[in-house]
Amino acid sequence: MMAPPPSKSSDGPATLADVARAAKVGESTASRVLRNQGSFSEDVRTRVLSAASKLNYVPNRIAGTLASTGSRLVGIIIPAVTTTFFPDLLLGANSVLEGAGFQSVISVTEYDAVREEKLVESLLSWRPAGILVTGLEHTDRTRSMLRASRTRVVELGDIDGEGIDIVVGFSNRAAGYAAGQYLVKRDFRRIGYVGNQSTRAGKRYQGFKAALVDAGMTLAAEQITPGLASIKAGRDGLMRLLNREAQLDVVYFANDDMAIGGYFHCLSKGIAVPEQLAILGHNGSDEGQLMPHPLSTIRAPRLAVGQVGAKLLLSGGPAQVIDLGFELCEGMTT
Repeated sequence: MMAPPPSKSSDGPATLADVARAAKVGESTASRVLRNQGSFSEDVRTRVLSAASKLNYVPNRIAGTLASTGSRLVGIIIPAVTTTFFPDLLLGANSVLEGAGFQSVISVTEYDAVREEKLVESLLSWRPAGILVTGLEHTDRTRSMLRASRTRVVELGDIDGEGIDIVVGFSNRAAGYAAGQYLVKRDFRRIGYVGNQSTRAGKRYQGFKAALVDAGMTLAAEQITPGLASIKAGRDGLMRLLNREAQLDVVYFANDDMAIGGYFHCLSKGIAVPEQLAILGHNGSDEGQLMPHPLSTIRAPRLAVGQVGAKLLLSGGPAQVIDLGFELCEGMTT
């Protein structure tokens, strides 16, 4: 017969006393195990860590310090700083938080869900005023910790899925669908795609393919690159794509950084844009608009996502979903 799950002494976040009781050890022993200091047996260590995990326990780093009555820290977790979207999101959020007297603590996951889980646990241990996190997909433990923490949580950049508390962004699937519709209306027929393995890029990719299917078409070729999205990844991705399928009319890129890399590849190989190959991006980056041929793209509300997310986090309002939409920008590359 399975043992019942450990229980907490209150409806709030689990305490050290809860963990110690569930593990059948004293609080001082549980504290030594969780701090990995002092002596304890392997059996005790296993019991304490198991209880802490089941209770979603997060240590309180500010307990016993001279902290003020309310934290002025806000955690911000992003997947990368290599693409335009996330630095602009940070800029928008920081402009609101600093103006209200809050200090941002910024962490980068590199698109690693387990790394995000560890970062969330670390940030929650400082009892922040709130956490801004990118996207809706997390590990089960991350989601459980955030829900149990009673900390305001804002998920940014995507509305295609179930949120924990406040969600601010736009539909990535709809953005991809709009990109597909645009290329179909422009009468492109041999359409390629270059992207990376991020969750939100994958949603745009699915929306894009759905638009083609609804028009009775399919992708002629695609190249999904490993690692982070970057200018180099876009350049190398287009090179590999064209090595397999040279007769494409247009290529849709997962974001503007990769599209700019694709544009550089075309320049190096003497491929006229858009006469021989058209290019469509996503994000509406300033760099894309400064190219000799301003990039055709879907403009995402990068600054606004950060600003609105931070304002809602501080306002104390109800759980809600805010759709900020997106805009098709027809440049000179299609």
